[in-house]
Amino acid sequence: MDPNDIKEIKAIIDLMKKHDLSVFEIEKEGFRLKLEKAPSSQPPAAAPPAAKTIETVPLKEIVSPMVGTFYRSAAPDSAPFVDVGKSVTDDTVVCIIEAMKVMNEIKAETNGIIAEVLAENGKPVQFGQVLFKVR
Repeated sequence: MDPNDIKEIKAIIDLMKKHDLSVFEIEKEGFRLKLEKAPSSQPPAAAPPAAKTIETVPLKEIVSPMVGTFYRSAAPDSAPFVDVGKSVTDDTVVCIIEAMKVMNEIKAETNGIIAEVLAENGKPVQFGQVLFKVR
């Protein structure tokens, strides 16, 4: 860690104090920094067990295999293929991407539960764009 990194971290700490933030987390180019302020009502040694930082399992991503238009359901009046909280398997169809008037069913290709829907229905998506996050 070079001196510039330390200066940046000190600047972040000052911003946390100024804006009364209790947690700050950033991940950039493989470097992860998490700053957490101890509760002011009690000393850090007496913090309850619930205040301990728990590392979460990183979310898996379902990405677009092509450029096209993203659709969450088979038809405008149909329910979405998947929604937050729904379980998926390798073969679960999660969306359709229309490319050059061809409707392509996109499968999850992973097991888990949908944590986030990141693409907007009826909007263009790019190759490699994250469509869903799965836990």
